[in-house]
Amino acid sequence: MRFALLTTVAAIGALACGKKGDQNQTQSAPPAAPAAATTTGPVVEVKMTGNGTSRAAFEPSSITIPAGATVRFTNVSGGPHNITFWQDSLPAGGAAAVQAGMKNTIDNLSGPFLSQPNETYEVSFANAPKGTYKGYCTPHLTLGMKIAIKVQ
Repeated sequence: MRFALLTTVAAIGALACGKKGDQNQTQSAPPAAPAAATTTGPVVEVKMTGNGTSRAAFEPSSITIPAGATVRFTNVSGGPHNITFWQDSLPAGGAAAVQAGMKNTIDNLSGPFLSQPNETYEVSFANAPKGTYKGYCTPHLTLGMKIAIKVQ
């Protein structure tokens, strides 16, 4: 039994380290980092508010922005807040564009939680196709904290 276990461990180790006689291993270059979305338009401010019980909101809850704008979400009160987009509500090609414009995500199309007053998070809509992008605050969805961002 010990011999079988030792043989298995040695075989796995050999596979993980490569063949002993192969001294001419080539390494491929690491994949290139995706191009960072650049802000080409204005920055539009959206406040994230709430009293922690029954009133949580994006202010304003509906905005229209030009293509290439950046939306800056600011936690004003009642956090933690975040912005998450419903993938099935985005226009064709919108999910990839928004995901590229979101940094430090906690999940696909979901920004980090802002827990401190005046903490901000920006979403760039550079290269985002025209249409409506519907989102919500994950912790406050049941309280109706939703937003619609129309890209023209």
